[in-house]
Amino acid sequence: MRSDTSPWLDDRQQRVWRQWLQSNARLTAALARQLSQDSGTSLADFEVLVHLSESPEGRVRIVQLADTLQWERSRLSHHLTRMEKRGLVERQGCTEDGRGAYAVLTDEGRVLIEQVAPGHARTVRDLFFGELTDDELAALDRFTAGLLARLDQR
Repeated sequence: MRSDTSPWLDDRQQRVWRQWLQSNARLTAALARQLSQDSGTSLADFEVLVHLSESPEGRVRIVQLADTLQWERSRLSHHLTRMEKRGLVERQGCTEDGRGAYAVLTDEGRVLIEQVAPGHARTVRDLFFGELTDDELAALDRFTAGLLARLDQR
């Protein structure tokens, strides 16, 4: 019998945790597959394009983008270089303070995100939200908000 101070998960917690991990991995793979099949775009490309397209000016400070994506700055820098070569983004210096740079959505990048976003949204809706009742969605909303709040405290 385990005590409440035991570091180990009980059987139910272990089962749910492993289901969570497997669900997350399989959902991520399915979303990546859909983007690749529909447009040759990677999930990483899509994430960058989404954040840039949702910015009012179509640009975000690279440091801020790395923090938002939870990526190392070097990973983002290398990824932006690959996206620049394909004409999806460009970098602009920061004239406000002379430090850092912006990642900027190009016209080609905007066309791509507008083309692939509807199919991605359909896949998310079908795979993630398709079977949820309103009550389950409300419970999931509370759960994820709480989880994010706990993670933000660390």
